[in-house]
Amino acid sequence: MGLGLHGGGVGSAMFFAKAGARVLVTDLRKKDVLLESINKLKGLGIKFALGQHRVEDFINADYIIKNPAVPENSKYIEIARKNKVEIESDIGIFFELCKNKKIGITGTKGKSTTTKLIFELVKLKYKHAILAGNIRTSVLAQIKKVVPKNPIVLELSSWQLHDLGTHKKSPSIAVVLNLLDDHQNRYKTFTHYVNDKKNIIKYQKRKNFAILNYDDPRVRELDKDTKAQVLYFSLDHNFENNSSPQQRGAYLKNSALVFGPTAEKIIEAAEISLIGKHNLSNVAAAITVAKILDLPPKIIRKTIKNFESLPGRIEVVAKDKKRLAINDTTATAPDGALASLEALVEGYPQKPITLILGGTDKKLNFSGLAQRLKDLEENNNLQNIIFLPGDATEKIKSELKKVDFPWNENKIIDAFAMSDAVKLGAGTMNDEGILLLSPAAASFGLFLHEFDRGKKFNEAVKKYF
Repeated sequence: MGLGLHGGGVGSAMFFAKAGARVLVTDLRKKDVLLESINKLKGLGIKFALGQHRVEDFINADYIIKNPAVPENSKYIEIARKNKVEIESDIGIFFELCKNKKIGITGTKGKSTTTKLIFELVKLKYKHAILAGNIRTSVLAQIKKVVPKNPIVLELSSWQLHDLGTHKKSPSIAVVLNLLDDHQNRYKTFTHYVNDKKNIIKYQKRKNFAILNYDDPRVRELDKDTKAQVLYFSLDHNFENNSSPQQRGAYLKNSALVFGPTAEKIIEAAEISLIGKHNLSNVAAAITVAKILDLPPKIIRKTIKNFESLPGRIEVVAKDKKRLAINDTTATAPDGALASLEALVEGYPQKPITLILGGTDKKLNFSGLAQRLKDLEENNNLQNIIFLPGDATEKIKSELKKVDFPWNENKIIDAFAMSDAVKLGAGTMNDEGILLLSPAAASFGLFLHEFDRGKKFNEAVKKYF
């Protein structure tokens, strides 16, 4: 149920088809939208019901594999339950079948960057380690590649963790980066969202490790929700003054990231190429995992120094004389956009930002973002805002008016598509400025997904920048 475009549905369908099952894929989206995924399943005898869900399919199936994006209150899931059809998820099946050590990473933002960095570090000791999960790599597509005693590094979304909760299993090493306002279009309350995230540590054992961000009060308090040994990472707190030695992970001391009770130096902050304080925090989390696995500081430092940002995450996609174009399409919530803005203002204080903003609302609060945009404009860090269409755009505009953001045609510009937005941005931005795509909103409707949005930004930059 839910083929999708990120590989999870494809991986599940392929796994069961190859295992000899009769597989039916059903998705509300039509064939033309899903063609890339459908083509990967050719020759496997899989049937499709696209552009609809049919009631009879949810009554007559023996087994339903639910895409994580499908809400629990779906009427079709309810129909299946009433007819005693078993409902499963790819992540739940994977945890039942694969007994290898699992390193799981979650958080509202920073998951993919941290997961990929941890994977690069883990590979140094375990050459057959596997990367999978919410990082657009199906866990079931990877299962035949699993080699005994080699860890599985998993990016885990709140939805995947919700599904994993039914199995009462957690990774043996779990990382929680932050808990910020997001996905409120899916969850009844923020507490429901946090409760799903807790599943990453809830079922851990005493010999396991929970790696928590001490700087996020909500994450810090999760120590009471796990039986595992807790290690904190931090940028803002000196652990030598306010924590027990056995709980010290990586932390910032004298402009370097150090680890543990002895403050073992790992790397100078200035040596890290990733932009922004939030990425420094992500690196601290990764160092903590590396040290649990007994990797030497020299190797950790070299790997971090060579690690570059992932596509769509404060990714510099073009340089034109003194101008930059930066793709941050994965900033799908206000906190993500705020982190990117702060990182660029700190890293390039003399380059005013032309911001491409807006899209589809996830029932989030944009008041803090609006106030910060006004502050940046007053300090000459923000040149103008180019809005993509969507209901989140209207909410952001409303909040900007409340804080008396200067409202004129030179500051607020409306675009009807990404190519239009980039063309307007490139034509109006400062000769030494930054064109930044950091939408603070979802991509539904105008794009297939956030990566499609980023791809269209990159294409337009090549044309107009």
